[in-house]
Amino acid sequence: MTDRFRKMEKKRKRRRFSSLLMQSTFFIVLAATFEGSFSAASQRCTLKKSTQHSCFGSSLVLPVFGNVYPLGYYSVSLYIGNPPKLFELDIDTGSDLTWVQCDAPCTGCTKPLHHLYKPRNNLLSCIDPLCSAVQNSGTYQCQSATDQCDYEIQYADEGSSLGVLVTDYFPLRLMNGSFLRPKMTFGCGYDQKSPGPVAPPPTTGVLGLGNGKTSIISQLQALGVMGNVIGHCLSRKGGGFLFFGQDPVPSFGISWAPMSQKSLDKYYASGPAELLYGGKPTGTKAEEFIFDSGSSYTYFNAQVYQSTLNLIRKELSGKPLRDAPEEKALAICWKGTKRFKSVNEVKSYFKPFALSFTKAKSVQLQIPPEDYLIVTNDGNVCLGILNGSEVGLGNFNVIGDNLFQDKLVIYDSDKHQIGWIPANCDRLPNLDRYYNEGYCQPYEPGYGFTEKQCQVQQGDKHRERCSKE
Repeated sequence: MTDRFRKMEKKRKRRRFSSLLMQSTFFIVLAATFEGSFSAASQRCTLKKSTQHSCFGSSLVLPVFGNVYPLGYYSVSLYIGNPPKLFELDIDTGSDLTWVQCDAPCTGCTKPLHHLYKPRNNLLSCIDPLCSAVQNSGTYQCQSATDQCDYEIQYADEGSSLGVLVTDYFPLRLMNGSFLRPKMTFGCGYDQKSPGPVAPPPTTGVLGLGNGKTSIISQLQALGVMGNVIGHCLSRKGGGFLFFGQDPVPSFGISWAPMSQKSLDKYYASGPAELLYGGKPTGTKAEEFIFDSGSSYTYFNAQVYQSTLNLIRKELSGKPLRDAPEEKALAICWKGTKRFKSVNEVKSYFKPFALSFTKAKSVQLQIPPEDYLIVTNDGNVCLGILNGSEVGLGNFNVIGDNLFQDKLVIYDSDKHQIGWIPANCDRLPNLDRYYNEGYCQPYEPGYGFTEKQCQVQQGDKHRERCSKE
């Protein structure tokens, strides 16, 4: 999935429609939760400068597959279980719970049986604190410690997943070369519904990356593996990467906006912002903008959307573009005198937008035409900003994947801030330049790097070295 953000508002279907502590007390807990080993490369690197780490620690980088159009989703592959089995999961910063399609039997599953997850006496007890974290209300009752923990997630696009919580191992190859198998909780969904007009993506579930207790990154933080920081870099050409942990975050050049205090436990949102067009203030403001990688497109409330559309229509007056109501890809589309092959052929007719965040000095999210425009398979150009009020979002504003393209977007829950910086999302971070050994040796799919990507990175002739402690 998921055009969705954390069991609340509705939005149009997008597709279907988350430092190792070196203390002895930590390892006592760790031994009961992990299976695996630490390689020599897991040793810490020294600091080259007092203000900046020269080496990466306990972080994880995963290649991303997908695009905004025509696929309409981004996904990663992760191994789960013992023995490990590979699952393709839709990445969603708008929801907390990770779930996979369950071999239970499964209603509404999109994958054949060999892609389904089969529980093996690993159901989560209903008395576990993570069970209460997924319940919709305080009326959930646990009769016995031996009872399983059922869940039901209602998503903003009216899709849903019903199932049971389980615990299993997630084999992970971290950026410091260490290999861990943390045991984490996730959903085994046996009843999925996707009532919208768009078919669900061919993934086996959802990777919940929100900041609630059940998200993968929150669980990794609770285990002491890494800080509560995630980020993604989605390429306009398709693909990109997802990371967990602080280390891949650049040390400078990032625009930071504080997270909205009233939504810290629900979803990632910035504070108030004003809409700019062509670099000039429009007078149109909104209280909150939700950052949701589970939404292919961007949704503004009625006021902000109408202001956006009016500005664009005024700018297009006299330009060689006509309305294309026959185009069904999106709500507002135009056609030219000939079919467009790319956004580059039409972007000169439009001006850039920006969101200027009023609680952060001089912080803007730039929105060039190539972000908010989509060229369809029929050669028309469409507006990738939609009216959220028409799909049940009320006064909420949701920033989706199209505005994230070619930006490194960081969700730092430890410091309660969201950041972004222009980036080349066509390559994974060049991590192996920081270590003598290099990180691209463990390139098993689903654990981190792929062999092909490693071969590209190891061809970098400008590698920095660092010494170990």
